Amino acid sequence: MPTATFHWISRFLEAQAAELGAATNTQLAYGRDLKDFDSYLARAGRDFGDAGRSDVENYLVHCDAQGLAKSTRARRLSAIKQLYRFAFEEGLRSDNPAIQISGPGQDKRLPKILSETEVDRLLDAAHASGRSLSDQLRNGCLMELLYATGMRVTELVSLPVSATRGDPRLLLIMGKGGKERMVPLSPPAREALSAWLTQRDIEDEAARLKKKPLSRFLFPSRGAAGHLTRHRFYLLIKEFAVAAGVDPGKVTPHTLRHAFATHLLANGADLRAIQTMLGHADVATTEIYTHVLEERLSELVLERHPLAEGRSQAPSGEPSPDDQ
Repeated sequence: MPTATFHWISRFLEAQAAELGAATNTQLAYGRDLKDFDSYLARAGRDFGDAGRSDVENYLVHCDAQGLAKSTRARRLSAIKQLYRFAFEEGLRSDNPAIQISGPGQDKRLPKILSETEVDRLLDAAHASGRSLSDQLRNGCLMELLYATGMRVTELVSLPVSATRGDPRLLLIMGKGGKERMVPLSPPAREALSAWLTQRDIEDEAARLKKKPLSRFLFPSRGAAGHLTRHRFYLLIKEFAVAAGVDPGKVTPHTLRHAFATHLLANGADLRAIQTMLGHADVATTEIYTHVLEERLSELVLERHPLAEGRSQAPSGEPSPDDQ
């Protein structure tokens, strides 16, 4: 496999594992699918970097001609779409050739959501988690910023400390592809950030006296990247879920991003404003949260409406207790 191709696939799979918690079997399946697509492109003298929409569509026709099941073809297209979305966000490509291609009978999956109560429990758990006060302040700041801004986990862990000085009401975030956006900070997030900066400055001063190098990142680490890694934060958020009594299977850094958007929308925020804060290039991407909200409202009607099946009803002609 060419070095460039291997680089694309390995970076994509690493991000899938860190940001979405993709299981090993899922990663292996994606890897096989993308290698097959790469082999098809190579026979046509193309690669991931220069393939167009027609190349992706022709590949799907090729898969159909091979007699592959609809579910297999849908999975392969999903892998290709996610690879190109990742490549676009990482600046490896300036476009996404697969974005408008529909899968074979594929339904659009709604993102997993967390209730406001579950998020509150996660935030409380984060503030209390850690072996030291420093760990607790850092963990609380991580989660408060994530929920207050809807940042991608990569944007969060690589946030420079210089962007957070001066008790900011607005946070400047450097998104994928070098795109900047401004996101307001909630009072709890500003309070958590201030507490962590105070602790971080104390630690920086101790390091300076020992003539140790200082990190430019808000959440420094001794690892090669210089900041907390996506994978480490993924493990941390699972720990918070267990401590909070929230199902760890539904908690990832990305579900906090979904919670940010869904809860804003449920409380009356404008869809365009949410699009801007999430850093979505197309409002159509943001519109999935309207479907999430509609589904939740439907569930509430079925569960709470007095005429819902299985709920008690007042006899015809007699007033219900609420009417008296």
